[in-house]
Amino acid sequence: MSAVPADVVPGGVLAADKAAPEPAALGPRARLWPSLGAVYRAQLSRARVARIPLLFVATFQSVGIMILMRGVVDGGGEAQAVVAGSAVLVVAFVALNLLAQYFGQLRASGGLDHYATLPVPPAAVVLGAAGAYASFTVPGTVVTAVFGCVLFGLPLANLWILVAVIPLVGAALAGLGAALGLLAPRPELATLLGQLGMSAALLLGVLPPERMPEAVRLARDLLPSTYGVEAFARTFGAHPDWPRVLADLAVCGVVGGISLAVAAWAYRRAAVR
Repeated sequence: MSAVPADVVPGGVLAADKAAPEPAALGPRARLWPSLGAVYRAQLSRARVARIPLLFVATFQSVGIMILMRGVVDGGGEAQAVVAGSAVLVVAFVALNLLAQYFGQLRASGGLDHYATLPVPPAAVVLGAAGAYASFTVPGTVVTAVFGCVLFGLPLANLWILVAVIPLVGAALAGLGAALGLLAPRPELATLLGQLGMSAALLLGVLPPERMPEAVRLARDLLPSTYGVEAFARTFGAHPDWPRVLADLAVCGVVGGISLAVAAWAYRRAAVR
């Protein structure tokens, strides 16, 4: 009996000629905003208990600084600078200092590997963590601002500007803190950089700029939180210069976008190592 090749048999089909099965369709790529919301809620729930005592410390620190400055500053523009700088200092303590420590420890402990396996964009991880940490600053910043206004006799009418100051300054400082934590080779160095950044926000933001040397004023202009302090301080006047307030807030927004983009790049760089 002779064998006949299958390809010459009418209707014969080789197994290799059969149509290969279609590969299984992948799930849709995770979008930024839903991923951001998920990371934000997870971070907010995780850090709620641990960060509340630190938020109390940040608020108590700013209130204590204003009480000390009350013996030196009587009122006027200097009092406005002290109150605005003390309120923004709460944001710097949480968004800059604590976020730098968090990402530094996350990188050292291998926690970035967990986030790298999740189908979320790197920007969602950075923005979600930054937003969660910045959210903890809202009560302390409001309490500090109200207490400072009462202490120095400043008007409370324009405190609504904090609705813009807190997120814009928080974005700028949170992006900077995340970048410092992700780029630092060791967690101890990330903690040190976060502490130095918060100290810069304290010394350059709370002290009245009129009493600073010119070189220190130039360094003050390089700090992102300075523009939030200036925007907030200008609203205490009888006739606030709203165009300059908006210009300062715009600078905060631009710096915040740049710093968060750098933090997202630093996250991708650290996650693949």
